Amino acid sequence: MLRRVPLVIWLTAVWVLLWGTFDAGTLFLGVLVALLVTLLFPLPMIRTGMVLRPLPMLRLIGYLAWDLVISTLRVAWQAVWHRRSAKAGIVASTLRSDSDHVIAIVASAVSLAPGKFVLQIDRVNRTCYVYALGLRPGEEDSVRREMWFLERLVVDAVGSAGQRELVRGDAG
Repeated sequence: MLRRVPLVIWLTAVWVLLWGTFDAGTLFLGVLVALLVTLLFPLPMIRTGMVLRPLPMLRLIGYLAWDLVISTLRVAWQAVWHRRSAKAGIVASTLRSDSDHVIAIVASAVSLAPGKFVLQIDRVNRTCYVYALGLRPGEEDSVRREMWFLERLVVDAVGSAGQRELVRGDAG
């Protein structure tokens, strides 16, 4: 039952937001509906092998915030100075981790900031196809290095010990 507490809190928050009022009745009904939903439709336990490490997680969040600012400035630069002649490209980047969860987090993190997003994931080959705005010929390796750096940050923050060794071993 303790495993369901975060889900009950989340569902209650969604209920209150949907109703648009915060009062005792709405809160009570939200908790009641959340409990009912979690009891009638229990979610299966998912074993990810992931371990949350607070300091590396803060480093990942800091990097994502910094990337959001820099990417926004880059897109603004492309929009103002290059307009219709802005260059873009698609780069295939093969990740080192074989975890579905790590690959999904990396793909989501790349797509968070403007100017880059993952178009497709080739799961078998662990390859992400990344669209990058402002990409000039010969800069493909910089996109790959960014993907590998982001993968390392994600694995440091939530990856297993084996994944951390794999990513650090390849990075030098």
